[in-house]
Amino acid sequence: MLQTVFKPQTNGQKMSVVCFISGSGTNYREIVKSNPSLEYLVFTNRPGCAGLEIARQNGHPYIELSHVPYLREMRKQYGPGKVPRNCSERVAFEKEAVRLIEEKLGQQPDLICLAGYDQVNSDWFVDRYSPRILNVHPGDTTKGYNGLHTIPAAKAIIAGDQVVRTTLFFVDKGEDTGPVLMQSAGLPVEVTLRRMGFSDLLKTYDLLKRFIVEKGINNYTEFSEQASEAMKADMQKVGAALQDELKVTGDWKIYPYGVKLIAEGKVAVEGRRVFVEGKELPGYGIRLNESQNSKVKGQQLN
Repeated sequence: MLQTVFKPQTNGQKMSVVCFISGSGTNYREIVKSNPSLEYLVFTNRPGCAGLEIARQNGHPYIELSHVPYLREMRKQYGPGKVPRNCSERVAFEKEAVRLIEEKLGQQPDLICLAGYDQVNSDWFVDRYSPRILNVHPGDTTKGYNGLHTIPAAKAIIAGDQVVRTTLFFVDKGEDTGPVLMQSAGLPVEVTLRRMGFSDLLKTYDLLKRFIVEKGINNYTEFSEQASEAMKADMQKVGAALQDELKVTGDWKIYPYGVKLIAEGKVAVEGRRVFVEGKELPGYGIRLNESQNSKVKGQQLN
């Protein structure tokens, strides 16, 4: 069934947005800059994180709830970063977070923005709020460039892509697999490394490409198995440089714009299909071109 994410005419209120943060809060900051009139609440699983200072400056209420006591024993059992997505301990943490959030708002939030949040969401959480959960990812999720940190950039390099993109999508029960609302303009890899003055990284990038071709590497797993530790570190350096730039030219452009479209009642979802003003988007959503990425206006599809 086609579901409009937010209906301002029906709701008759400002859209309530809960921004989930774990660190600097810069995505949250940029969302607010472009959409200052919305009702915001900030939630963090990292009490005292830097992003809370932005919330205080904005005069936005915030909630702090550490996930650590809930997941401590599971981290001992499975290891950091390997706690099962749907374990009862994670669901217990989320249920307490949801209780605090909905108690503060007096209702369910109209939209949840995962804005630099370092925990996965359980199926229980997705079932409760879908399709009202947005996340941004530093890679082209339509090509399967999922993963943490610099892995998406590495996957693009291994595939021979000349550009990297940020993807804004509705969270589902997979890893960065939800229906896409928007993608940033492509960030040219070589041009970016050259423009940023990273001459050493540009040389490293060339060496990485040569290694990938010579070894016939087709995916990230093969690279991880065949590359030396030094080469893996080089890939991380190149990926980090690209993703730092992509955060500015990608995340900070499309996230605020996507929230704006939703607040205006223009976005609807049906299964994996996304519609803006009644028009079904292609699988990659709204893809900004270079001029739109700088001005962020209009809804031309490319």
